[in-house]
Amino acid sequence: MILKEMIGSHTYTFNSIKEVLAKASEQKSGDTLAGVGACSKMERVAAKEVLARLTVGEITENPAVPYDKDSVTRIIIDDLDRAAFEKVKNVTMADLREWILAAQNGDIILEICRGLTSEVIAATAKLMGNLDLMYASKKLHIEATCNTTIGGENVLASRLQPNHPIDDGNGVIASTLEGLSYGVGDAVLGLNPAIDTVESTINIWNMLGNLRDTFQIPTQTCVLSHVTTQMNALKTGAKADLCFQSIAGSQAALDAFGVTVEMLEEANAMFRAEGSAKGPNVMYFETGQGSELSSNAHFGADQGVMENRCYGLARHYKPFLVNTVVGFMGPEYVFDAKELLRAGLEDVYCGHMHGLPMGCDCCYTNHMPTDQNDIENLFILLAAAGCHYVMGLPQGDDVMLMYQSTGYHDVAAVRELTKKTAIPEFDAWLQANGIWVNGKPGENFGDPTIFIR
Repeated sequence: MILKEMIGSHTYTFNSIKEVLAKASEQKSGDTLAGVGACSKMERVAAKEVLARLTVGEITENPAVPYDKDSVTRIIIDDLDRAAFEKVKNVTMADLREWILAAQNGDIILEICRGLTSEVIAATAKLMGNLDLMYASKKLHIEATCNTTIGGENVLASRLQPNHPIDDGNGVIASTLEGLSYGVGDAVLGLNPAIDTVESTINIWNMLGNLRDTFQIPTQTCVLSHVTTQMNALKTGAKADLCFQSIAGSQAALDAFGVTVEMLEEANAMFRAEGSAKGPNVMYFETGQGSELSSNAHFGADQGVMENRCYGLARHYKPFLVNTVVGFMGPEYVFDAKELLRAGLEDVYCGHMHGLPMGCDCCYTNHMPTDQNDIENLFILLAAAGCHYVMGLPQGDDVMLMYQSTGYHDVAAVRELTKKTAIPEFDAWLQANGIWVNGKPGENFGDPTIFIR
């Protein structure tokens, strides 16, 4: 295993596979902040050359965090399909990349992916251009079932996010009805609570559940409070379809979230046994490049590798939804439009390679040098890449979390442009209510008064 490369008269030497992976990454402000990114474009090229020669086996044997010190590493390694790994352990990253791009059957790629660690999947992304990421991602079809099934052919789903600064019921309902009138909400009616208590969680569960049942909406409900809050709410007899938690790529970073893998295991079992979901996939996870660095729990690895380790953890629980909140961490981690676009394409590709129903919150904070045009560009690229779902917010503005994302109207516009639909049962409901008809807005599109006449 040779970790050096000569370019011209200069030899670039790397001390570990972890360093090679970090310096082969496209530029991200978070990697620069952590001091792990390439110091020059030439060093980045040298690292990519070294990475291209490494084998699946060599990277697998060198996880970002040691097996005996990290519960996330243990899950990733223990979940490997050993038969699939044996088929590719001697394959170089360069050859694996070429095979992924050349393969015509996405199911065959996914079979091999079961034998790839998160570090290996991250490595393939580092050798791909943006179009490569889109081309490969589009091939991979992953389905999951809660009340409805996400991941069907030519489906672009959406999460309706009716956040309110004080969780006011009237405000939440008004925003939800408006979103439904634009055809948003087939992935989930999911609210980030301003107040993380059992009582508030139950109130919003009931509010969204009653709304769903009153109008017979084929979708899922979720309140994005802490996993322990949701478990305690479930113990009271209250019901919801999905259990949410933000996750991270190392045990130390999970500790910062107040979460353990055992806790996630318990929540998954509880919601499958006692929740209101009809199907087996009951977990909803959110991630975001840079979260491990923010808690000093990245162990010298780059944020792309750590993000992939989130996906390795997520696939253990067979979730219904996984969502990368790609610009929410701010410019310290993803600086500008170029980095934002790259991170979003990487995350959806890598999520698909892990066999996950992957969504993206195409978003930014107000202190980033980005604007709505940038996230609209990312949105249309992700739709072409087969992204499972995106967010729908009133005018793309979250007045509780104070960040900018995609609006209800954006979802409708991109569906029409790309000739994609909502999840079939939800699409049928939209057509029955005159909201979306034959791939275009219907007579009741954008008119929430149809629900209160």
